[in-house]
Amino acid sequence: MNTDAELKAVELRELWRRYHCSDEGRAKEALVLAYAPLVKYVAGRLHSALPAHVQEADLISYGLSGLTGAIERFDPSREVKFETFAIPRVRGAILDELRALDWVPRTVRARARELERANVKLEGRLLRAPTDEELAAELAITVEELHQALLEISRSTIVALDELWNAPERGGDQVSLIETVADLEAPDPQEIFDVLERRRRISEAILALPDRERLVIALYYYEELTLREIGEVLRVTESRVSQMHAKAALRLRSKLAAELD
Repeated sequence: MNTDAELKAVELRELWRRYHCSDEGRAKEALVLAYAPLVKYVAGRLHSALPAHVQEADLISYGLSGLTGAIERFDPSREVKFETFAIPRVRGAILDELRALDWVPRTVRARARELERANVKLEGRLLRAPTDEELAAELAITVEELHQALLEISRSTIVALDELWNAPERGGDQVSLIETVADLEAPDPQEIFDVLERRRRISEAILALPDRERLVIALYYYEELTLREIGEVLRVTESRVSQMHAKAALRLRSKLAAELD
């Protein structure tokens, strides 16, 4: 007897066949509805760390445009799951809209740049990651003020590892730093090298983080735990986890930016 999952897979294959064979409008609409939960999943993860005034319904609306674009560009003949192909594009569409709205105050963006510069300066001087106390002293603020700044910055850097890069070789598409989708039929050696090199740089940057910050990154991005769940694992508050995440993201961004200079 066929399971619900098997029946759904058959239905999706038929929708893709109808869409690509006849470009049937109704088939496209059915695909959007079938994959709508994917948009809700991505929007939900982003919404959990955004300011309260940002509505999840708006994020879902932004993400649907990314889903529609992914459906139009997806090639089922490639050995890549549609979900893998679509998630970065849905996330990118949401982030593009958020950036256009500029919901992050200028003071927060300025403080983030100030923290990045201070972190780079201290790492160059100390040859290691600076402590909270050292970073606060460099900025001439208290540790409590540093923690508050990191908490505010965390809401603007929640997707630092998912930052989208332009990929002209893919026809203008954008790919995330950790996206590793390979074309098994016609691999491009330069593209494969670039992806592997990018992964190596990110891996090395993560390994250089202090232990607790590295653990936060691993639990959030790889184990997909929420900030609250990570706090329970580490036995700290959700706010403290958010601060550690923001701090780790700043370290990674500054390190990767320094390597590219």
